[in-house]
Amino acid sequence: LPLVAGIFYGIKPAVAAIVLHALHRMASKSLGSPRARPAPWAIAALSFIAVWALQLPFPLVVLCAMLAGVVLGRVAPGALGKSSGHAANHHSHAPSLIDDTTPTPAHAQFKASRLAWVLGVGAMLWLLPMAALLAAYGWQGTLTQIGWFFTKAALLTFGGAYAVLPYVNQAAVEHYQWLTTAQMMDGLALGESTPGPLIIVVAFVGFVGGWAKQVLGPDAVFLGAALAACVATWFTFLPSFVFILAGGPYVESTRGNLKLTAPLSAVTAAVVGVIANLALFFIAAVAYKTPAPATFGTLNAFTSSLDGFALAILVFAIFALWRLKWGVIRVIALCAAAGLALRMLGVA
Repeated sequence: LPLVAGIFYGIKPAVAAIVLHALHRMASKSLGSPRARPAPWAIAALSFIAVWALQLPFPLVVLCAMLAGVVLGRVAPGALGKSSGHAANHHSHAPSLIDDTTPTPAHAQFKASRLAWVLGVGAMLWLLPMAALLAAYGWQGTLTQIGWFFTKAALLTFGGAYAVLPYVNQAAVEHYQWLTTAQMMDGLALGESTPGPLIIVVAFVGFVGGWAKQVLGPDAVFLGAALAACVATWFTFLPSFVFILAGGPYVESTRGNLKLTAPLSAVTAAVVGVIANLALFFIAAVAYKTPAPATFGTLNAFTSSLDGFALAILVFAIFALWRLKWGVIRVIALCAAAGLALRMLGVA
């Protein structure tokens, strides 16, 4: 549909600009000054190289960052600074009803019996549908693999959707081939332009994967795609609820414990590098009419397939977010209108 294609043509550069803006905010908040805190910047740079140049999987990057945090927490306790954003924002917010100095309420205190109960119920809610998928479709079935993969993705959502999306893209597009790079970009554009967190794009990935693989046969393509979207959503969000209900009281009980905060600070720094890789992927996806050339032997190879109109929309979106301080919805709406106009005029 030309109308929808035009809207997405404008939204995709806006998504790239939004990711760049999110990267800037997260780096400013969690890494601090490069001179005062070089260790987080070094971890972020190494994680970017590991994902972009070495193509290492996201789980391995997180594990290495965590190990680096453990070591730095022992040999140089101040190298990573204070964990998370609490310290940075200590004086930046208005008085709260519940803040860092409020005693932990009874229902949020750590109890081994409560932890065991939450883990038991969570395990049952995971095992029953997974066993049903395994019995119905086998281990290699598309629905089973969707459930298993998004369980792994959910267990690695350090830093939110922006951090885990490169891992999802790598697996869904390259390994499982549930969808194409262009379809993945469409899903990310939908995720940014609709209410809710960006992680809801996993439902889109599941739907397109179920559609492409015809999980219920050619006579029930839509039903199969809807089922795949439900499977992806269930196995993505279930671990998150278990983490919150089981891990929240434990985290509260260990507040200020350097043995825990140092690894988490290192993982946060690594996530910045991973998001930088995601931003580079987005820019390359929108800047070229065809996939970006792997090598640039001549200037012509670099410029021949550049999409000037998409780059112009990208620059406008960056300027609007950074300099004009416009909201995300406003930027997306204007970029969508620009893309639609360009397509209707037949120049893009």
